[in-house]
Amino acid sequence: MRKLLFESLIRPPLTERPPQVSDAAVDEFARALNGAAHRRLGRSLSIRAIDAGSCNGCELEMHALNNAFYDIERFGIRFVASPRHADVLLVTGPVTKNMREALKRTYDATPNPKWVVALGDCAQNGGCFAGSYAVIGGVSEVLPVDLHIPGCPPPPIEILKGLLALLEGVNSKASVARS
Repeated sequence: MRKLLFESLIRPPLTERPPQVSDAAVDEFARALNGAAHRRLGRSLSIRAIDAGSCNGCELEMHALNNAFYDIERFGIRFVASPRHADVLLVTGPVTKNMREALKRTYDATPNPKWVVALGDCAQNGGCFAGSYAVIGGVSEVLPVDLHIPGCPPPPIEILKGLLALLEGVNSKASVARS
């Protein structure tokens, strides 16, 4: 044990470098997103995160939006616990057979106007889980999807870009709108 302690004092920490995105860019995206939400909804954006059967990679990136670096709640964008308070359903992972009904009920419980965002490659088309006996497919197999944010997993800045594109109704390279 003592050997490990002394080695840890000499070795650099085994952590990742902070994101290369500047604070100004994150602030600009978050302010634009909050402004678009106020123009479109008259209030801040509320997001309900739903894991439909993922590996949790997308959830880690999505929840990074609440960490001290991104801190999107300071701009009024917040994650909510109930679909009854949500504007956006942010769905991650392929839809499993066991989650199909729960996903439909969550969608039905969300008041209008509501949008569905498929976050990550698995939510778009099943990703690496496609063809599994337990997987139905992407979110669009169960719900009408308004926006796909590709990536495995997509970084937090791309999630912000996608939400901004959703509210502004603009197709961007990072997002594919529903046809």
